[in-house]
Amino acid sequence: MTTLAFTEIPTLNRFGIALVQLHDELWRVTRGSGEVLGYIESFLDRGHRRFRAKRMFTAQRPSLPLGEFWSIDDAVDCFRFS
Repeated sequence: MTTLAFTEIPTLNRFGIALVQLHDELWRVTRGSGEVLGYIESFLDRGHRRFRAKRMFTAQRPSLPLGEFWSIDDAVDCFRFS
C-alpha cells in the first residue's frame, strides 16, 4: 500500500484557503480567519491515490461529502466557493 509522505504536500495557502496536513492522509481546510471549512482525506482506490473532500458546517451537523478527486488541487478547489 502506498501512502503520501507527511512532507509531500506542504501546508498550502491559496484563494484565501489554508490547508494544513494533520497526518499522512488527512488535511484540515480553513479560511484565513481560522474558520474550519472541512477536511480532505487521502485514500487508495484500486491502487490509485484519491482525495475525498468533506464540508463541515457546525458541530451539531454531520459533514457533507463534496466529492472524490484524482488530485488534491481539485479537492481544494471545491472549497473556494463554500
